[in-house]
Amino acid sequence: MNSERLSVVSIVSRPFQENTYVARLAERNDCLVVDPGLEPQKILNHLRAENLQVAMILNTHGHGDHIGGNELMKQEFPDAPLVIGELDAPMLTNPSLNMSGVVGLRLTSPPADRLVREGDFVEAAGFRLEVRHIPGHSPGHVVFIWHEHSPVVVFGGDVLFAGGVGRWDLPGGSAKNLITGIREKLLTLPGDSRILPGHGVETTVEVERETNPYVQMTNLE
Repeated sequence: MNSERLSVVSIVSRPFQENTYVARLAERNDCLVVDPGLEPQKILNHLRAENLQVAMILNTHGHGDHIGGNELMKQEFPDAPLVIGELDAPMLTNPSLNMSGVVGLRLTSPPADRLVREGDFVEAAGFRLEVRHIPGHSPGHVVFIWHEHSPVVVFGGDVLFAGGVGRWDLPGGSAKNLITGIREKLLTLPGDSRILPGHGVETTVEVERETNPYVQMTNLE
């Protein structure tokens, strides 16, 4: 995703095809890294090729495929604060909670430097992002929204996908919480708002509001 002011590069990590986002503003050499995935060297190679300094590391949630690169990012950029929703913080250091232990990886991350909750704002690299808490895929899942751009940009993690939503059958999951959160906190954004999901292709609020079958679900118990 690129505009005159904004550049967002997606770096896809195997084996779960997870999207890491490197976001920067024009004329700046600092950036945000959102959800460093399981192939962090690919992220680092991009940062070095573009001569970028990481100003902040954002985790939308604590599952292993979204935190697997935290350690390398903190090693290379120790002054960049690591940020995650307060309810997912225990997942960073516990392979059972972050689900990596289930697939035999047993990943851990450095602990967070800052815990965020609904209504907070984070500021770095020229961005001011609103935090909205949307549980259901994980207990502490948050999204980061940049309102000061047209269109609005949402770093959405595993909440809303193109034609789908995040899984709710994992520990701490809830279909009711997830779908309700999507309806109340994402689908109320302007229709052209860009959703940058944790997996798959970019989409918009309007497209998902009109075509996504999951957001029309009525049986949410």
